[in-house]
Amino acid sequence: MTGEVLAALDELEVFSVGLCHLFIRHTSASLTLGENASPDVRDDTRSWLDAAVPESFPWTHTLEGADDMPAHIKSMITGPSLLLPVRDGALALGTWQGIYLCEHRDRGGARSLVATISGETS
Repeated sequence: MTGEVLAALDELEVFSVGLCHLFIRHTSASLTLGENASPDVRDDTRSWLDAAVPESFPWTHTLEGADDMPAHIKSMITGPSLLLPVRDGALALGTWQGIYLCEHRDRGGARSLVATISGETS
């Protein structure tokens, strides 16, 4: 997801220092920052979330399917937004860090983000 975010933020390059706020406008998907070198990290994260918030729990909210309420809870755990530092026209992420869009539904559909950048321009 990091590459997609960077490709959509043309104006990022004019900021010498600042903050980039990313917000996902959905309640069954979330954003988080994770280790981005090994796909095992994403798989392990998904496995842990699925074990911690199982579909088999006796949920009351089931109108939209068995995966809907667990998706809402997973989204609450991981969060809807990220606040990232900007330095020299780029996101100042750590060497191994990457932006994850966590899809918590089995078939979540299209997702959209709102990005806001503020700071000092070059």
